[in-house]
Order: sequence, then structure tokens, then C-alpha cells
Amino acid sequence: MDHDVSPAPLRGIKRLSLGALSGLIAGYAAIAVAELVSAAVRPESGPVIAVGGAAIDRTPPAVKDWAIRHFGTNDKLVLQLGILTVLTVLALVLGALATRWRVIGSLGVLAFGVVGALAATGRPDSVGVRDALPSVVGAVVAAGLLYWLIGRLGQAGRSAHAADTPAAEHDDAVATGGSATPAHPAEDSAASGWDRRGFILAATAAAAASTGAGLAGRALNGSQGKNAIASRKDVVIPAPSSRAAPVPRGAALRIDGISPFMTPNGDFYRVDTALVVPKVDATSWKLRIHGKGVARERTLSFDDLLKMPLIERNITLACVSNEVGGPYVGNARWIGVRLADLLKECGVKPPSEGGPADQLVARSVDGMTIGSPVEDVMDGRDAMLAVGMNGQPLPFEHGFPVRMLVPGLYGYVSACKWIQDIELSTFDDYDSYWVKRDWAQKAPIKTQSRIDTPKPFGRPRTGTVMVAGVAWAQHRGVDKVEVRVDDGPWEEARLATEDTRDTWRQWSYPWQATKGGHTLTVRATDRTGRTQTDKRTPTIPDGASGWHSVVVTVD
Repeated sequence: MDHDVSPAPLRGIKRLSLGALSGLIAGYAAIAVAELVSAAVRPESGPVIAVGGAAIDRTPPAVKDWAIRHFGTNDKLVLQLGILTVLTVLALVLGALATRWRVIGSLGVLAFGVVGALAATGRPDSVGVRDALPSVVGAVVAAGLLYWLIGRLGQAGRSAHAADTPAAEHDDAVATGGSATPAHPAEDSAASGWDRRGFILAATAAAAASTGAGLAGRALNGSQGKNAIASRKDVVIPAPSSRAAPVPRGAALRIDGISPFMTPNGDFYRVDTALVVPKVDATSWKLRIHGKGVARERTLSFDDLLKMPLIERNITLACVSNEVGGPYVGNARWIGVRLADLLKECGVKPPSEGGPADQLVARSVDGMTIGSPVEDVMDGRDAMLAVGMNGQPLPFEHGFPVRMLVPGLYGYVSACKWIQDIELSTFDDYDSYWVKRDWAQKAPIKTQSRIDTPKPFGRPRTGTVMVAGVAWAQHRGVDKVEVRVDDGPWEEARLATEDTRDTWRQWSYPWQATKGGHTLTVRATDRTGRTQTDKRTPTIPDGASGWHSVVVTVD
């Protein structure tokens, strides 16, 4: 007797469990096969990336802001894990459903393939119908696999031969006066039993093949970035024609716990919507400049930019998602082409000189659009197309090969990474990505200050405690920083030497700490004479405001 064939049909919890397992294997196959197919299309077309991108696009600004605030730069990882969790649950449910309705379960898998395909083709950076291929092919393979695996479980419930049921056998026995036996035992086993060995072999083979497809896809997608990585290694940035002045003595305070004056590349904040960091080959990168008021359209290569006069500047960038006292601000030394000079070569004039365009729309390779006021870009500040950061070619995470930045404006209206297109337009004619999501069209950086040390809920000892941090008001400059202990008077802090008005300033205040709980509060005044407001506002629509405070207990 073959012990791999059960004499009775597989029923109940065991059947549902194996069905759920079949659904999980089919779901795994869908993602793995889609990964492999995406290597032939482009990595961003994979279903997890596509659905994740669509989720980001459709997430309300308040929810997106909450995610950044709570998960920081891990927000994208959390999103992808969430998507995989949902897909896992759905795969288990569809597998269990297929044990009763085999075709419906398989069609459910196909339906989720359609969702992935629509998400991929609906993204701003979509290249068309072929972006749907990974989701469609993965879903078709998964649906067929689920149908096949469920088939290995045999039929549920009653046998296909109604006459072989116990009731029928009893009737036959009564009629003949003898005991009943199945007329065709082998046929009944094949119809109602399940092939344990066959199912295990099939499931194992499917899982192994899926793993192979996924690993192959991951390897092929990774190899597509090798040219970009090699192109970055080959970049030699020429000496700038206009160097940044050395950081003046006294600009960087030596106080434990304070943010360094220059933020290392690895510590610089990253906030964007790209689930996969674009890896762009500098040798094939192009930038097109066109639109209203552009007398001479241009298409530039990376080498073209490097041949132009370069400027080097220390500039502090800030994200509009930064809460009061938050971490999304950093200072770096950037090198690039002055954007105003490039626009002038194309015949562009700012609105104050009669130019028809008041908005510069920058487009990224990942489909992001960012709108900047043309007047601000061309008013003499050091707006640039940056190619270097802290003495190195731009890291991929920060926009290699080229990114845009404009001192004094929040990143969502100025700092387009992986830029590939500049169109001169108007604010009336076009709403960029974030403006469509209820953020303001124009967003100058607000005067802000932050306490870096002591940390919230710290326990310093009595005596002199150095309170220190940073303050910023890009393109205006910081003129004064004040500290208040509890409800006492405002005391002026000592400002570090200013580098430029486009960089933050460090500050310190020696506090004679006494035992007990205390609240430390800081505020800054910029060079226009405007003091940071105490009115708390959220980050939406144009940046948070309010005073930063920390609570400490002195031992």
C-alpha cells in the first residue's frame, strides 16, 4: 500500500492550512518573478516599488508628515515592510479560499497583479505600458501556481463518486443482504485523497524556483547600477573658479553634544519619495532647459557642466518636514554651476526684468517635480546645480550626478535631486508635486533654533552646564540667540563666528544649574530684526514654527 496517498479526503483545518501555505508560496513566486521581469524593464517597475510609490503619492500630507516624524529616514523601509505584510496576509487568505473555490482564489491573485500594473503605469516616472509587465507576469505565474498546488490537495468533502459514500454503501448492503465495499477502491482514492509526497515536492520545487528567480532578478537589477557606480568613481571635479572662504576661526564650537558645523555626507538628512535610490550613469545623463522666456533651449551633458565655471559654497539646507527642534537640517560645502548664469545664457530674465516665467519647474529622473520662484533663483544668491558635496561627487542618496539647491528656500521648493529637466513656467499654469498635495507654492525657510545639549530628559549635575545648539535663517543670517530657564528672563547666548548668512550658527550659554526639574527654551533673531515666533504651527503648509524647549532634571 502506498502510504503517501491518504485513504480519506483532506478536510478541515489541515486543508485550509495547506491551502494558505499554497497561497503564500504563490505570492512569493509573484514577487520573485516580477523582480526578474523588472530587470528587463527597469527596477522601479516592480510591484512592491510601484505600489509603494503609488501609496506615497496618495497619502495625505498629514499622514506622510507623521511617518517622517516617527520613522525618520526609515519611513520607506517601514512602508515596504507594511506592503509585504499586507501581501502576505492576502496570499494566505486567497490560498485558504482556493481550497473551496479554486478558480476564484486564482482570479484573486490575478486581480492583485492588475493593481500592481495600474500602480506602475500611473507613476509620474512611468515609461508606459511595459511598466505593467512585471506585475502582470508575476501574477499570471502565481495564479497558475496556486491553481496547480491546490489541485495536489485533492477534492474536499464528498467523493466524486456519490455511490461510494457510506450512506450509499449502506443502502447497497441492505438491498443485497451483504456487506458493502467500494467497487473501485483505487479510483476512489485518486478522486478523494491527496498526494502528500506530490504536494511536498511541488511546493518545495516552486519555492526553490521562485528563490532562484528572485535572486537572479536582484542580481540583474543590481548590475544595472554598476555603470552608474563606475561613472561616479571616474568623476574628477575641476577646481572651482570661485572658492568658498575657509571656515572662520570660532565658527565651530568644541562643545560635547553640539551638532558639528559641517555635516558629514553619511549623517546628512535624506527626505524624498524615492523607494529605490536612482542610480544614474553620469556618462549618459542629460539636462534639458526649455519653456517660457527661454530664447535658446539647451541640452547639457555632465561633461558640459564640468567645463563651466564652478562655484564652491557652504550652504545649510532644511526640510519643510522638520518639526521644531527636529533633525532634518544640515550644513555642507557644495560645488556646482551657478544656476542664474546658466539661465541667463539661455536668455531667461526674472519677472522683475520683464521675464514671462515666474516659476522654474525642476524634474527628477524619478518623476518628482519641484517648483522654485525664478526671482529667488536669479536675485544674486548662490543657487546652483551642484555636482559635489563636501569635497566628493554627490552621493547617490543626495542626487548624483546633479542636484539643484537654492539657499533660503525649503527643499521641496528648491532642492531637486537627480535633476534631468528644467522648464520655465508660471505658478498659475503649473502645480508641482507637493503643491498638488496642499503645500504652499513658495516657502522661504523660517528663522529657527535648536538645543542640541543637554538632551531632552537629561540629568546634568549642579553647577555650570553648557547649553548649546544651532540656529539658522538662511539668506538672512542669525543676529542673536537667547535662552530662557523656566519662566525666567531671556538671556543672550554667545554666538559662534558667522561663516556666511547662508549657513547656520552655533551658540552656547553657560547655565548655573540648580537641583530639580527645569525647562530650557531657545529663540533666535535674524538679521532683519525678526525674532522667532513662539506660535506653534505644524509643518504643513510652509514649515513649522515655535520655540524649541527641553526638560531636564538636575541632580
